[in-house]
Order: sequence, then structure tokens, then C-alpha cells
Amino acid sequence: MFPGKEQTKGMTRSMSSFSRFFPLKNLWMGFGFLLIILFFIVPVFRLILLSLTEEGAVSLSNYSEVLKEEQTWITVKNTLYIVIGSTLVSLILGIAMAWVIAYLNISGKKWMQLFIFLPFIIPSYITTLAWVQFFSGNGPIAAVLHMLPRDWKLPNLYSIGGIIFILGLSHYPLVYLLTVEVFRKIPLELEQAAQTCGAKRGTIIRKVILPLALPGICSGGMLAFLSNLDNFGIPAFLGIPANIRVLSTYIYEEVVGFGPAAFARAAVLSILLGAIALIGLSIQWLLLRRSRVIETVKRDKEPRIHLSLTWKRLIEIAVWAFLLFTSFVPFVSMGTTSLIKAYGLPFQLENLSLENYRYILFSDPKTMSAISNSMKLAILTTIVSLIVGTAIAYLRYKSPNRWTKLVELFVTIPYALPGTVFALSMIFSWMQPLPGWNPGIYGSIWILIIAYITRFIILQVRGSYTALTQVEPSIEEAARTSGAKPLVKWRRILMPLLLPGIIGGALLVFLTSLTELTVSSLLWSTGAETVGVVIFNYEQAGYTTYSTAFSSLIVLGILFGSFLFISLEKVWRRKVLKQNDSA
Repeated sequence: MFPGKEQTKGMTRSMSSFSRFFPLKNLWMGFGFLLIILFFIVPVFRLILLSLTEEGAVSLSNYSEVLKEEQTWITVKNTLYIVIGSTLVSLILGIAMAWVIAYLNISGKKWMQLFIFLPFIIPSYITTLAWVQFFSGNGPIAAVLHMLPRDWKLPNLYSIGGIIFILGLSHYPLVYLLTVEVFRKIPLELEQAAQTCGAKRGTIIRKVILPLALPGICSGGMLAFLSNLDNFGIPAFLGIPANIRVLSTYIYEEVVGFGPAAFARAAVLSILLGAIALIGLSIQWLLLRRSRVIETVKRDKEPRIHLSLTWKRLIEIAVWAFLLFTSFVPFVSMGTTSLIKAYGLPFQLENLSLENYRYILFSDPKTMSAISNSMKLAILTTIVSLIVGTAIAYLRYKSPNRWTKLVELFVTIPYALPGTVFALSMIFSWMQPLPGWNPGIYGSIWILIIAYITRFIILQVRGSYTALTQVEPSIEEAARTSGAKPLVKWRRILMPLLLPGIIGGALLVFLTSLTELTVSSLLWSTGAETVGVVIFNYEQAGYTTYSTAFSSLIVLGILFGSFLFISLEKVWRRKVLKQNDSA
């Protein structure tokens, strides 16, 4: 029954031989690579295949049918106008704010940066609601216009111009983030040399600063371009009521319409949307290829332009006025609307009530169910992304070979795709993973879990990888040389150093998952509503006071969580520094 000594030796030799030719490590890596292909590549392949299939045969009839319709080209034109226009707004605002913060000797820059990022931290559909209430007939702008002598009309946000305006404001922080660091790394000596040659300030900005900052500007502009192209909430809230379609909302209308060829038509529209994204990336690549970058090794945070006291005060007032107008006042207007008993009543004491909050918290079961669903989805997505994303980042950092680079590329694809395109690919992939087999994932909360993890894990990979690059490799080598076991090395040395960066990535995954709308709008089902879906449905049904009340609660929760994270991060950094000093 039991093997003898000779048989055992033979088995050991054969196992050793197996391990030598096919190590267990390679087996696990191969299995992981197959999983990545299954979850990250197969859905995109299924989407492309569906767009090329007609009654089980390869055909271009779906493309010919969609492309010959006038509505398709009107939608493409609207999409290009809105995306290009909003990207230009983001570029102008982002570059201007980056230049002011990087170079001028104004006060309060840390608080200014907090307000700059506020439109990006808050979900765009909530930002849209805030601006709609700000420019409503009972909003503060209407009250000011009524005081003026002439008959002034309120701006119409339900228009292409309104969509461009709010999209541009929502995504200019991306341009600012990537441009301000490049500005600080441009050598001061180049500016001084230009001044010595008699160049004026405008000439220096045009011929020295902007060309050298082109990589940061292009990267930020491309992020803004892709975010504007991907955005569903703003065009849906403002465009659908005004019958203004862009490709993301047109895809949504096709899918929810459930026509005989709805999915095939939506797949073709998704390919068009993806093609526009690829064209934008190609333009960025051409611009970066022609640019020449000279950077200092260290960032220069010192101001380079010293203004007189009068100009300094004027610039500070102008910047704060802009930030309060764009980042704070609209949310106050939204909060006041949430307190009104019925939409349309003036903001007076007798019209104020907490009834809207009572209804969404205690009367409507969908809101609490949505909060519960979104919290579960966000927590589960964050935990899985934290573990798997950090593992991928560690492998990418320790073994920068072609396989780890390929894995990073595959993991990036779902996030780089526009949200509606990605949601469609998930539907086609998980409705029937194998021909004739429906596991019941589509139409349940499980497809949202898979979609969230697949789409947002790259945020954790990037956050963890950035944290790893900031740790000196000699620290890990010293721990290994001292005989520290892997678990001890991670627990006592690496984790205290890596934790703020890793948790920062996890917080971004959590907040993005908690308030997601674009993917959820196509994948949600009854009983699996999310926060974004419920707010969207409230607004579509005309319950503005409920949507603003729910949005106000979400904004307060996000702000509270962000301030709590910043405070805990400061405490943790002090603790780590104290431990290092004592050591």
C-alpha cells in the first residue's frame, strides 16, 4: 500500500526534475497571467467580436447601418465639440493655476490647492447638480440679476456650452496636478538667461516656460480629454433633458432601449468612442515626441516672481474669488435647495424643512440599500485591489521585465477605455462566458464587483508602485542581510514606510468605487442600485430636492473621510519619523 524507499526516492527525483523544468513559481505566474487575460482582455475582445458579427457570421453590416444614420454623425459632432471645448477650458484653467501656485509669492497655497482639487474629488454628477441649483431661478445668481437694472437672463446649462463649462471645471485639476510639478522643475537659470538677453515676461512664458512644460501639459490635457470623453454623468444630467446626445449617452440609450439589435449597435458606437480616444492618444504621442525636456534634479518650490504688496493682495483676492465661485458656492447652493419643502419655492424660513433628508434616510428603502450596496462594493473592491494591486506593483518593481510590463498594460486597458465601452464589454463577456452557459453573473451585484475590481485596480497598482519607488532598495537588502524573515521584513520595515502611499491608492479606489456612475448605469439591476444610480434616477424622475439632499450627504461624507485620512496620515508620519529617530 505504501511506497518503499526506492519508490519514494524515484518519486522525489521525478518531483525535483519537474520543479527544475517547471517551477511552482512559474506555474502560479502562468495561472495569474491567464486570469489577467480572462478578466482584462477577453471582455474587450468579445465587444469587438460582437460589433463584427451578424447572425453568427462575420459582417460589417452593423457598421454600415449605424454609420449611414444622420443621428450617428450628429452625436459624433456633439462629442467632438464638447470634448475638445471642455479640454481647452481645462487646459487654460489648469495651466493658469499651476503657474500662479508654482511661481508667484502669494500666501495660503496649501488651502488653495485643497479647493483646486475639490471639483475633482466630488463626483461629477453631484457637481452638475450643484451648478444647476446655482444657476436656477431661485439660486443666488438669479437673486443678483434681479437687482440689476437691465433684464438679464440666466445662463442655460442645458446646452452644449453648459456641458463644456462644467466638464472643463471638473477636470482642470488634472491639468494642474501634472503641470505644476513640471513648472517647478524647469531650471531657474534658463529664465534668468532669457531676462539677461532682454526677454520680457510674456516672451519668457511663451518661448521658455511653456515649451519645457509641454510634457506635463500634454499629459494633463490628455487625462482631461479622456476624462471628458469618458464622463457620463454631466452629459446625461444636462444633455438628455435637452436632447443633446454624446456617444456615452447614446450608447446608454441604445442599451436601455433593448431593441432587436441594441447590443450590436451599442458595440459599434463603443468602437467609435474608443477610436476617438486612440486619436487623442496619438496626438499626445506626436506632441511629446517633438518636445525637449530639461528638468532639475530637485523641485524648486520657492516663488520666482515677487509681486508688490498691492499686486500680491489683488492676485490673492482674484484666486480666492475664482476658487470659492467654482469649488464652494455651488455646493452651498445645492445644500440650500435640499432644505426647501418643494422645488421652486424661494429660500425663506417658512419654506425650509428637513423633510427631504427624513424621506431619503427613513422612508425610501432604495437610498439605504444603495448606500449599503455602494459601501460593500467599495470595501470589497478596495480590499481585493489592495492585495492584488500591491502584489502586481511589487512584481513590476522587483522584476521590470517584458512580462510584468505586459501585465501592467493589460491591467491599464479597462481604466483607459471609456466607462460605457467598458461596461458593454463586461455585459458581453459575462452574459454568456461560454456559449450556452449563463452563470447568472449578469443582472446581479456580482457583475458590478467584477467590473469595479477590473476597472479600478490600476489605481492601486500605480499608488503602490509609486510608494515602492520612494523606498531605498538598500533598506530591504540590509534587512535581508541581517537575517530578517520576509514576514518580519514587511511588518517591521517596509510596511511602515509604504503604508501612506499604499493607503493613498486604496483611498482613491474606495472613493471612486463608492460614487461610480458611468459603469453602474449600464450594469445595475433591481436590488443592486448604487449611490450614483439612485441620485441619477431621482433627477431623471424630477425629484430634485431628493437628489440634492442625497448628494449633500455624500459630499459631507467624502469631505469628512478626506480630512480624517489627512489627519491620520500626519499622525502616522510623525510616528514613523519618531521610530526612525529612536532607532
